[in-house]
Amino acid sequence: MGKKEPRKRQNGKRHNGGGEVTDVAGYMHLKPDHVEKLREMHRLRESLSGIPAGSEESPKYRSYTLHNFRQLPQVQRLSEKEQFAIEVVAKVLPFKTNSYVVDELINWDDVPNDPIYILNFPQKDMLLPSHYKEMAALVRRGADKSEVEATANRIRLELNPHPAGQLDHNVPTLGDTRLTGMQHKYRETVLFFPSNGQTCHAYCTFCFRWPQFVGMDELKFAMRETEVLVEYVRAHPEVSDVLFTGGDPMIMRTRNLARYIMPLLEADLPNLRTIRIGTKALGYWPYRFLTDDDADEVLDLFKQITASGIHLAFMAHFNHPRELSTDAVKAAIARVKETGAEIRTQSPLMRNINDSPEVWSDMWREQVRLGCNPYYMFLARDTGAQQYFSVPLVRAWEIFRDAYKSVSGVARTARGPSMSADPGKVEVLGVTKVEGKKVLALRMLQGRNPDWAMRPFFAKYDPKAIWLSDLRPAFGERRFFFEEELGKRYREDNVRRRQSKPQKRSARRLAPVR
Repeated sequence: MGKKEPRKRQNGKRHNGGGEVTDVAGYMHLKPDHVEKLREMHRLRESLSGIPAGSEESPKYRSYTLHNFRQLPQVQRLSEKEQFAIEVVAKVLPFKTNSYVVDELINWDDVPNDPIYILNFPQKDMLLPSHYKEMAALVRRGADKSEVEATANRIRLELNPHPAGQLDHNVPTLGDTRLTGMQHKYRETVLFFPSNGQTCHAYCTFCFRWPQFVGMDELKFAMRETEVLVEYVRAHPEVSDVLFTGGDPMIMRTRNLARYIMPLLEADLPNLRTIRIGTKALGYWPYRFLTDDDADEVLDLFKQITASGIHLAFMAHFNHPRELSTDAVKAAIARVKETGAEIRTQSPLMRNINDSPEVWSDMWREQVRLGCNPYYMFLARDTGAQQYFSVPLVRAWEIFRDAYKSVSGVARTARGPSMSADPGKVEVLGVTKVEGKKVLALRMLQGRNPDWAMRPFFAKYDPKAIWLSDLRPAFGERRFFFEEELGKRYREDNVRRRQSKPQKRSARRLAPVR
């Protein structure tokens, strides 16, 4: 990989290695069930890579982490100071990129300001100054691994590793057992963290799930027992949606993903209407759906889901329009859509990456053009490197509003800017005046109590506030409408948690798919 030249492009098309340029657009709307599937899919693969499918030179996934990132030729363009900063921060926060991101997405002529570079490569200011200074000193003097890891773990625990009550208040119970590989915060939706899917093709530097990747088992959500998930959904008829999340479930081989999904289909649960898959694979490794050796099999699995009458919602994370620009991602989106899945897109608003209306309007337009539905603009959560990425709530609303104004109605499906906070998803509706005083109008999109949904409320105007906890109620109120009940719920959760027992981590193999 170190000496490999980036694949050549010509006018947005991929050069096929011979004398002609192949336009992938002709394959964007293939319907594999209505054509000679294998022949057409192999042609698609050849058009993307310029190399026959199955060849040893077809696109191969290669990861780069703290241990080998200096091998990248592009990294040699960075100063030693910049490379040292990457090493220091990556001792605390997870770091992984890959060959596709490095060769196809990052504009190395614009580094260190390139948004995709910042999205993947740790930056010095992603740690607080005191944390950076402490870790840098250990690295400089060559401290032993145990000392570095102990310091890193202490710093991690100071970064609010599980915001919004994830570990204390979102973990459900079955009987008296806490299901530590699941979360159930909102009535209709259960999150499931498959053990095999708790990594990603590359790590986003902003990721609020960073504790999944740093080796601290006590902070990690993971579960193998799909039968427990089935039992839980059957016991909770209010649950209509199961969200497979991580990490990234699409990092798994198809046979492993199927071992989590098929039991849900075979159980024929009358309340289960939607299976969601939260993934960054389209943005970070679209070849998962094109040229990986089980690409066709994973798409067949998606078809099984939709053919069963279950809605498949593909929750795709795209953080910048450039992630939608390659031939590979366009073809991958088309193939996923052909299965009957619906692709919904979401991203946090992040300073240094996408904090402008133009970036968002361009991204929404292109997503709609490719057949995706813009779903959420989130705000950087109160964990990890929030101080590096956060945008004040007032400015976030201005960005959302300006982007919203500049797109047509079909692209106005996104909600936000939204905070995934303790009480629920809180949307910033904007700045308004009441009796001549500025206030911030907010609305609960989702709540721990379903009755809180869509309730508007008001906070004192604060142009510096970056999170719900920074706001104070307007009009002389002592607390927001949800606070008293939320406190009561949390106290009751604490009692239940003390009375329950932790789920035993199973090391057994998953049952074979029937």
